[in-house]
Amino acid sequence: MLNLVHLKVLAAVARHGSVTEAARELHYSQPSVSHHLSRLEATTGVKLLQRVGRGIRLTPEGRLLANRAAEILGRVDAATNELAAQVGLQAGRVRLAANASALSTIVPKAAAALTRAHPGIELSLIDQHPVEALQMLRHGEIDVALVFRYADAPVGEEGFRLLHVGEDPIYLISRQPDDNLANHRDSAWIGGCARCEAELLAVCRREGFTPRIASHSDDIVVVQALVAAGIGVTTLPGLALQAHRRPDIHAAELPSFHRQIYAATYGDPPDPPAVAAVLAALTEATTPPTTSR
Repeated sequence: MLNLVHLKVLAAVARHGSVTEAARELHYSQPSVSHHLSRLEATTGVKLLQRVGRGIRLTPEGRLLANRAAEILGRVDAATNELAAQVGLQAGRVRLAANASALSTIVPKAAAALTRAHPGIELSLIDQHPVEALQMLRHGEIDVALVFRYADAPVGEEGFRLLHVGEDPIYLISRQPDDNLANHRDSAWIGGCARCEAELLAVCRREGFTPRIASHSDDIVVVQALVAAGIGVTTLPGLALQAHRRPDIHAAELPSFHRQIYAATYGDPPDPPAVAAVLAALTEATTPPTTSR
C-alpha cells in the first residue's frame, strides 16, 4: 500500500530535481529521504529514480507516480482544511467586545443569525469601549472587537484587520424639532464620557462654535431624560437611539456626521472558521434589507 509520507518525499524530489533540496524543504536528513524513496520503490516494484552524473532523474514510472502524488497530496490537504473548517463551525467559542449601543442592537441580530447557521458556536460577549476593546484584542483576551470611528479618522493600527460592517449616523437631540446645530451655540449641552465628549466637541466645532457643557452622563437613558427636562441638548449616535428612545425628545440626523462601524481582528489572515462565521453574521446584521418592487 502506498504511504503518504513516501509520496510526499517523491513529490518534493520531483519539484526540486534534487535529494538535497527535497531534504531541506521537508526538514529531513538526506539519508532519510533516500530511505523513503527506497521503501517506495520496494512497495511499487518499479525503479522510480536513476542517477545521472552527480544528480538524479525520475524514470517515466517515477514521473507518473510523482504527478499522481502531487494530486493525492493536494486532495488530502484540501480534505484536511475542509474538515478543520467544518469542525470549527460545529464547535468553538468566539469572544467579542463592543460598546453598549452595539451590544443592544447589532450584536443580538448577529448572534441570532449565527445560532441559526452554526448552533455549535458559542458567542461570549463583553461590554467595552472601542479603545479598551482593541487593547484586549491585541492582548489575545478577545477574538473580535466591534468598534466605531469617523470617516476621516485613520484606521490602520499595526496588526489589526478591520472589516467595515456599517454606518452609524449622528443625531442632534433636543426638546423641540430642530436640525440646526448653530441654533444651539448658546445652549447648555450634555456631555458624556471623555471620548463621547470629544465627539461632541468635534461636531460643534465644525459648525464654528464650542459648546458650553453644563452636565455630564454616559448613560443614554439619563441623557435623554435630561434633554426631555430641558436641562440641555446633546448628540447621540443612531445605534444609541435604536437601543433606547424616549417619545418626548426629538432627534434630527446630522447628514455630514456619521461613524463607521468596523469588526476588528488581529494577526495574519485567514481568520479561524468560527471567527469568520461571526464576522459574516455581523455584516449580515448591519446590511439594510432589500425591498422588492
